[in-house]
Amino acid sequence: MKTYRIATIPGDGIGKEVVPAGRQVLEALARSTQNFAFDFENFDWGADYYRQHGVMMPDDGLDAIRDKDAILFGSAGDPDVPDHITLWGLRLKICQGLDQYANVRPTRILPGIDGPLKRCEREDLNWVIVRENSEGEYSGVGGRVHQGHPIEAATDVSILTRAGVERIMRFAFKLAQSRPRKLLTVITKSNAQRHAMVMWDEVALEISKEFPDVKWDKELVDAATARMVNRPATLDTIVATNLHADILSDLAAALAGSLGIAPTGNIDPERRYPSMFEPIHGSAFDIMGKGLANPIGTFWSVAMLLEHLGEFEAAKRVMAAVEAVTADPSLHTGDLGGKATTAQVTAAVCAFVERVEAAAA
Repeated sequence: MKTYRIATIPGDGIGKEVVPAGRQVLEALARSTQNFAFDFENFDWGADYYRQHGVMMPDDGLDAIRDKDAILFGSAGDPDVPDHITLWGLRLKICQGLDQYANVRPTRILPGIDGPLKRCEREDLNWVIVRENSEGEYSGVGGRVHQGHPIEAATDVSILTRAGVERIMRFAFKLAQSRPRKLLTVITKSNAQRHAMVMWDEVALEISKEFPDVKWDKELVDAATARMVNRPATLDTIVATNLHADILSDLAAALAGSLGIAPTGNIDPERRYPSMFEPIHGSAFDIMGKGLANPIGTFWSVAMLLEHLGEFEAAKRVMAAVEAVTADPSLHTGDLGGKATTAQVTAAVCAFVERVEAAAA
């Protein structure tokens, strides 16, 4: 029997509630099968760790998780710690340190969810956004000088490398090729950003020649926001830079009904290091500790984690459980207009997972 080594990093805010919920689902899977087991190791990194040690995670923290099979992450963010410290000190340190250069964010309208696009059929909104996750606008290059003086200046430099663009484009084209529609939209802003984004466009054209069966087009990022709202059925797989995809994927989640249901995977496609899976909703301190957090985004992330490990049937079981729960309005949390608690949704998903396995046996 295969045993997968999983690092859990709840982080901050409601991450401390939804990551344990995700672990419960994985444990329910393990109880109901003889095919695999999980060996969990929890890491208490985050803002509380920062208050004690002055850093979000230990300097050698990457060494502690480098040999894991996957990472389940919660959120980074605390009202008492500057955002650039929480983000760069934890999540980005892991993503860049383990070269998880492909951020993958599937979006679709789940059963029972009332999306805001009233003229949109469920099948019209079924996207995967591929976000370049290692450079671009979040390269961390820049600085501040003359702080506090009238001549103060600050820079953040966006850096795109040919190698970085080639690998994310190739990943996106391969993903589009694997989906039924074989359709890719490349997001750009090369009309205004006339150096790096022009190279981005040129590389997209070059890589496209390797995938003659993939139909692709190019869209300016500002126009893409309107297209996502007005013509959702024209989109399928989307690839964009770090910042552009960060923004567009939140819009996508909102159009699908709630940030609380959206998952993401920070992927090392070459599998040199563990990949990290997380909900996109953030730390949500306003509902922390109240049992109100929607764990669906975490459960969908768990399904992505299982797919990455090659446990496709288990991933399907988790997604079937997620869809069964979202289809039941009595199990909707507050972000979906319901009154269900985190614990109630988690218990329902776990029960469904175990019931499905029992029926199959």
